[in-house]
Amino acid sequence: MQTGQFVVVRTFSAGVHVGTLTAADGKNVTLVNARRVWRWRGANTLHELALRGCDEIHSRISEPVAEIALTEVIEIIAASDAGRENLSRSRWGK
Repeated sequence: MQTGQFVVVRTFSAGVHVGTLTAADGKNVTLVNARRVWRWRGANTLHELALRGCDEIHSRISEPVAEIALTEVIEIIAASDAGRENLSRSRWGK
């Protein structure tokens, strides 16, 4: 993974996050403009989430934080342009 890429990150206990990668060292990753993906539909796996994103109605993506340090990272997946565009919007249904 290269710094500056928009990525999907799965951790051991902190869930799934998306954002721009600024640092990766073993199981530690730092993202900027990071959002937590709390729930998603429209993608079966994180691979599909990174490729296409998720639906607008049932998925839950947080507002961004300026920076987050994540530990115990299990996987980092580079997102496609379509995935980045879709996952860069907060959505929290009513």
